Amino acid sequence: MTDHVLTLDLDGVEGKADLMDRCVRDLELPDRLGHNWDALADSLTGLTARPDTEGVLVVVRNWMPYAKARPEEWEIAQEVFSSAVDRAPALSVVLALGRSS
Repeated sequence: MTDHVLTLDLDGVEGKADLMDRCVRDLELPDRLGHNWDALADSLTGLTARPDTEGVLVVVRNWMPYAKARPEEWEIAQEVFSSAVDRAPALSVVLALGRSS
């Protein structure tokens, strides 16, 4: 059961640093998040550790421009999302298709 939905909006994200900042802002991650992939993975799995949350759904929007501009970074980001979901079964990450308004 998913009872907490978070939207990660990547509109305007131009690189890894922007992505990390956006994750902190949109996913309510700690400000002290290290700007590296391992720290992001750990923080994502921690989303489901909240006592009032049975499941967390992260919807990633406006990701296509970033994916096209930084394909290698985007591939790593997808691996991080996938790894976090594998480690935390109560976490789901989905990519919204199309342009969001």
